Amino acid sequence: MNRWIGPALAAPVTLWLLLSFAAPMFVVLVLSLHEYPDPFGPIFIPPSLTQYIDIASDGFYYGVVSETVLLGLGVTVLTALLGYPLAHWLARMPVKYRAVAFSVILIPLLTNVVVRSLGIILLLAPEGLINSVTGLVGIPAARNMLFTHGAVAVALAQVFLPFMVLALYDNLQNTSPRVHEAAESLGASPAVRFLTVDLPLSLPGLRSGAVIVFLMASTAYVSATLLGGKKVWTTGMLVLQEAIKNLNAPLASALAIIMTVTGLVFAALCMLALNRMMPWLKSRPSQPISIPRWIVPVIDILGPIVSKLLLAAALLLLLLPLVLVCIQSVNDVPQATAAGFRGFTLKWYQQVFFAGTYADAFWVSVQLALTSMLVAIALALPAAFALGRFPFKGRSALLAFWLLPMSLPHVAIGVGMLRLLQLYLVIPPFLGLVAIHVIVILPFAITLLTTSVMALDRAQEEAAASLGASPVTRFFVVIMPGLAPGLFAAGIVGFLLSFGEVTVTSFLTTARLTTLPVRIYAESTFSLEPTAHAISAVLILFTVIALTVVGKVVRLDRLYTR
Repeated sequence: MNRWIGPALAAPVTLWLLLSFAAPMFVVLVLSLHEYPDPFGPIFIPPSLTQYIDIASDGFYYGVVSETVLLGLGVTVLTALLGYPLAHWLARMPVKYRAVAFSVILIPLLTNVVVRSLGIILLLAPEGLINSVTGLVGIPAARNMLFTHGAVAVALAQVFLPFMVLALYDNLQNTSPRVHEAAESLGASPAVRFLTVDLPLSLPGLRSGAVIVFLMASTAYVSATLLGGKKVWTTGMLVLQEAIKNLNAPLASALAIIMTVTGLVFAALCMLALNRMMPWLKSRPSQPISIPRWIVPVIDILGPIVSKLLLAAALLLLLLPLVLVCIQSVNDVPQATAAGFRGFTLKWYQQVFFAGTYADAFWVSVQLALTSMLVAIALALPAAFALGRFPFKGRSALLAFWLLPMSLPHVAIGVGMLRLLQLYLVIPPFLGLVAIHVIVILPFAITLLTTSVMALDRAQEEAAASLGASPVTRFFVVIMPGLAPGLFAAGIVGFLLSFGEVTVTSFLTTARLTTLPVRIYAESTFSLEPTAHAISAVLILFTVIALTVVGKVVRLDRLYTR
C-alpha cells in the first residue's frame, strides 16, 4: 500500500546526483571524444578518438599512466600491511577505550590533505625528523627521500590509510567471539588464529578497502604535487594541468576516462580474485587453511613482533605528520618546508589572526562547508528513511549509485562540472562548489543517518500514535530527538569533509572564491610561509574539539559502522 514512499524519499538525492555527478561524468566522456580543444565551443560535436590516439602514441603519457597504476598498487599494498594491525587493534580494544582509540583514525581522516602532506615533508626533508634521529646514532643523512616515488607513496598511504582501516574494522569487529573461542580451544595461538580465522573473515573488508584506496590513490594529485616536486608525475596532475593551465579539456577528459576505466578494471579483477577466496559467500564449501606444523613456532615468535612494529608504524604515520605541523607553527624559520627547529615564535599565529592573511579564504570555506553540510543532510535524511524504513525494489542498486562518488575519480567530476559551469553562466561558481561538496559528503551522511534511523525505537512512535499524535507531531516530537545524535555527528563530519576538500575544489575556485585549503595548496607549490602551519594547527585543534564534542553524544567507533 505504501510502496511509493520509499522511491519518493529516495528521489531527491537521486536527482541531485544525476545533475551534479552523473551529468559531469557524461560531459567528461563527451569531451574526451572532441578532436581539438575549444573552451567556448559546443559540447556535442561529431565524436573523434584523436585524444585517445595521441595518448596511446605518446610515450610520455603511457609512462605517466603506467607509473600511476604502479603507484596505486604500491599504496594499496602498503595500506593493507599497515591497516590490518591497526584495525585488529581497534577491534580488540576494550569498549570503554575504543571510542578514544577510534579518534586516531578520524582526526587524520578529517584533516585536509594539504596539512598532512606538509607534515610528511617535515618528516622526510634533508633536515627533517628522520635524518635528525638517525644523525643522533651516527647514521649518515639520507638527503634524497623527498621528490621520489617512495615519498609520494608514503604521503598517499598516510592520506588513504584510514579508509583501509575503516573497511577492515567493519569486518573484524563483527567476528563472533565464539569463533575465536573455538579456535583457541583447538590450540590455536593468537598469531595462528589471525591467519586462519580473522584474515579469511576480513577478506570482504580487504576487498572494499583495496578498491577504494586504489581508485583514490591512482587519481590523487595534491600529495603527488607536494611530495613529487615535479619529478614524479601522476595522471591526476596531468588532468589538472591540461584542464586549468592548458585549457585542453578534451585531453584532460580522455586521461580522466582512462584512469576511471583502469580503476574499474582493477576493481573488477580485485573482486573476482578475492571472491574466489571466499566461496562461502555463495554457499559453497571452502577448504580449511592448514599451516605446516614446523612453521607454527616461527609464526608464534615473529607474528607478535611484526604486528607490533607495523602497528607502531601505522600510528606514527597517521599522527606524527600532524604533530610536526603543530611544532612547525611555532618554529622561527623563513619557509614552511624548512625542517629543523630554529627557535620558538608566535609571529605566524599573529599574522594569521591579526594580519588577515587568510581571513577571506577562511570565511569562504566556512560558508561553503555550512551550506554543503545542510544541503547534504537535507538530502541524506529522506534517503536514510527510504533505506531503513521503506524497502523497495532496486534499493541495493540505488544505494550503490549513491555511494559511487566515493569511488570514482574526483578529478573527472571536477573537469565535467567546470565545463558545465562555463556553459551555464547564470549559475554562480559558489553553487557549483556546493553541488560538488554535497557529492563528497553524501556517502558518509547517508551511511551515518541510515544507522541512526535503524536504531530508532518504533515502540515510542507507536505509543505516541496511540495517544493521538499526528504523523507530523510524531516526527518532530519523537523521531527527531531520537535522530539528534546522528544528525549532529553527520553535520560535524560533513562540515569537516567539506572544509578540507581540495581535489575537486581546485577546478572550480576563482580569484574571489578561493577556499582556505586550496589557497594553502596553491601557495605551497612555489613558496609557503609557516603561517600555513599556524592555520593548519588551528584546523587540527578544531577537528579534535569537534570530535570530542561528537564523542559526547555518539560513540566515535559507531560513526562509520555499516
